[in-house]
Formats: sequence, C-alpha cells, structure tokens
Amino acid sequence: MMTRHLPLPERDKRILGVLVQAYIDQGEPVSSLWLASRGFGVSSATLRNVLARLEEQGYVRQPHTSAGRVPTDHGYRAYVDQLLAERRASRPGPQVEARLRRAGTVGDLLSHVSQEVSRASHHVGFAIAPATDTARLEHLEFVPLDGGKILVVLISDGGQISHKIIEPAERYGPVELQQAANYLNSEFRGRSLSQVRHAVLDRLREERTLYDALMERALLLASSTFDAMDAAPSVFIQGTSLLLDDVGGEDSEATLQTLRTLLRMIEEKTKLVQLLDEYLGGAGLTVVIGSEHSAPDLRGFSIVAASYSDGRGTGTVGVIGPTRMRYSRAINAVDSLTRAINRMVGRTDTEPRDGRS
Repeated sequence: MMTRHLPLPERDKRILGVLVQAYIDQGEPVSSLWLASRGFGVSSATLRNVLARLEEQGYVRQPHTSAGRVPTDHGYRAYVDQLLAERRASRPGPQVEARLRRAGTVGDLLSHVSQEVSRASHHVGFAIAPATDTARLEHLEFVPLDGGKILVVLISDGGQISHKIIEPAERYGPVELQQAANYLNSEFRGRSLSQVRHAVLDRLREERTLYDALMERALLLASSTFDAMDAAPSVFIQGTSLLLDDVGGEDSEATLQTLRTLLRMIEEKTKLVQLLDEYLGGAGLTVVIGSEHSAPDLRGFSIVAASYSDGRGTGTVGVIGPTRMRYSRAINAVDSLTRAINRMVGRTDTEPRDGRS
C-alpha cells in the first residue's frame, strides 16, 4: 500500500497531468522549458520550482542530472485517479457492438471482446468467463480419439463450450460412449457442474449392485470429465506480442525476467486468474500500477480490469501493459466493453468504482 499524500494544488495537478501524458506519448523525460510552452502562464523558473516540489513529494523523478522529469508510479497513480474522477460512462462504437452481437456463444463473445479491448488500447487485452462451477449442463458429448483417449465436449447454458481430453483405464467404443453421453444428458441436464460432480461421486460410492454396467460406465466417464473442470475459468487473450513493443528503453523498469514472468502467467492463465482475484473485490473498475503489485516481478507493468456479471457468476475484462501505459485508452476500452457484456449477458446496472484502495 502506497503512502497517502496531501492533495496537490490545482496548478500542480494540471502540470503533473500534462507531464505524465507527454511522457506516455513521447517516452522522453519532460523538461520545464517544454512545459513552459504548454500555456500555463508561468515562467520556466516557476515550473522548475513546481517540478522540484513534485520530485520531493515522490510524483516525478529525474533519471539524469541534466534531463527532464519522468513520472513515478505515484505520479501515474495521481494521473489515473484524475482520469477516473473525470471520466464519463462510455460504450463501444456501433460497429464494435454489432460485431459483438454477432457472436454465437459466450465463448465467441469473450474472444471478440479480448480482441476489441487489445485493439482499442494497443496493449494486451483479456476476457475471463465466470467460473464454470455456476454454469449449468446443457449437453455432453464423448468423442473417441486414438490410443483410447476421449475428447469430452461440454456445452453449458449460454452456449459456453468447454473441452478436455481424458484417458480412462478401460477402452470404450463409439456406441458405448454414445450410450454413456445419452444417460448423463438425460440424468443431469439443467444442474450446475458442481452439482453434477457431487452427484456422480455420491452414486459411485453406492453399492455396485444398485446400478448396471451402462450406468457404471457413464458414471466413471463423468467422474473423469468433471474432475477439476470448474477450477480453471475460460481465459481469452489477444495482443501478447505487443508486450515486446512495450518493453525496453531506459524509461522501462520491466526487466527480461519480468517479461518472462508475465508471459508465463498469461500462458498458464490460471495464474492470471489468481492474480486478478487478489485485486478485484466486486463489480467495477480497478487499476493496479507498477509497485502496487504484490508480486515483485510484475512491478514493471500495470493492469486495468473490470468485472461483469452474467447473472450467475462474475467474469473479468482487462488490459495489461507497461507502467507507461496509455491509461486513458485502456480505461475507456475496458469500461465500455464491460458495459457492453453486461447489456448482452447480464445486469445493466453495474457501475464501475474508481481506482484501487
């Protein structure tokens, strides 16, 4: 948790805002001479005094004695808090929303959302589906593969599709797999995946004489199918290659190890979900900047994320980028696309909260 500072005077706040935006745009230290040309109506000497004061208070730093100033994470935080305080509710353009509405399933919708939020922010965009534990079973299929393996295709309510490959101890033919799927669909359709998993385990604990070979086969396949299936929400990520464009230069505190850590987290996906669980306490928009991360290896990056609800569970839309992130674009993209999802699949009354406490 960062130390709280006294509110900045309005003029200092405006000067800091222009400095941060200039640094985000140009990637170069910002001088008092350049700021003097921005129409503040004060001399370069006065601006130098303001910058010295901002540096003493931890909002900016001077990378070299003869250079201008660059924002610190605390300077970014003050800038972002101002953006959040001044922003208005937004929504994606009609063409973007039309593309989203053409999505056939929730998975398609979230895939499109991750693309749109990456395109709009020019950073990595992601969308996470609500945990499947609350989803309800609509249809289950078993598809035989080579070597005795089976592809399980599970469709839950809202058209969300999950799949996994299982390798049971016994080999099953196509007819046996179809019979097992028919039994499970008939018996458990409409129940939550968590309820199905518990019901299957309860029945397997019963005396074997209480069910026939077909039921036993179906229950064993179902046990393998639902084992840990609800532990990993579906995660859609676009624009990972943009991290390579973002990292580098003396302005970036993201080391190669930091980049490796973040890429590994994105690749494994469950770690990204766990990280976001630390930050998101409910509906709304959250921004985590650099040193505010609990993980030291991620302190060269910032995250902008917001929650949405489909009426049964909570998912997330967000952006990952360097601390020198285009925060205004990222906030607007995440906010507007989260509202779009809420209109399409869930509540329409979710109002983002500002910042991160």
